[in-house]
Amino acid sequence: MTSSHTKGHTKGHGAPAKGHTLLPIARATISTALGRSLEAPEQALWLQESGACFVTLTQRGQLRGCIGTLEARRTLLADVKANALAAAFADPRFSPLVAAELEHTEIEVSLLSAMQAMQFESEAHALAQLQPGIDGVVFEFAHYRSTFLPQVWEQLPSVPEFMAHLKHKAGLPPDFWAAGVRLQRYSVSKWKETDLRSATAKAPNQENL
Repeated sequence: MTSSHTKGHTKGHGAPAKGHTLLPIARATISTALGRSLEAPEQALWLQESGACFVTLTQRGQLRGCIGTLEARRTLLADVKANALAAAFADPRFSPLVAAELEHTEIEVSLLSAMQAMQFESEAHALAQLQPGIDGVVFEFAHYRSTFLPQVWEQLPSVPEFMAHLKHKAGLPPDFWAAGVRLQRYSVSKWKETDLRSATAKAPNQENL
């Protein structure tokens, strides 16, 4: 995951209504940029509140782009639009998305909580505090910086392995540790297009009385 940057768990999806709003905005932003005009409602008042999110694109389960913001510095509406465009067209690990890929591109939006600075006396002490499956982590040392969303625990369930890969992502050896290391953690509420479609399909039919 690349950073440009209500404690929720990643295994829960947060308020479904927010996902039903954020995901169409992300898709409409990308689709319109590719010349396929698409509109999504943007009237929700909470979209004008400051927010930080990541937008992740996958194709058949494989990562196709992921860009996000670690700290809220603009409205959530502006943030999700900017990160949707960046994930589609500016992730340095991938070529820019093209229109032909839209149909089989899955979008996920992760809304981040506020950052919590961790206090620790050693690497072992820090690792003992981490909650697999829940904590996203920001690693910092001098000018080195990296983050993993909580979703990464699904691929790296071991705490030492998670931290080793996080350091490697920052450009440091996996066994690196120094007194100047800083760690912050956060959680996310996340929504994926397929999950929302499944939930909608399973919901009982309702009629207005």
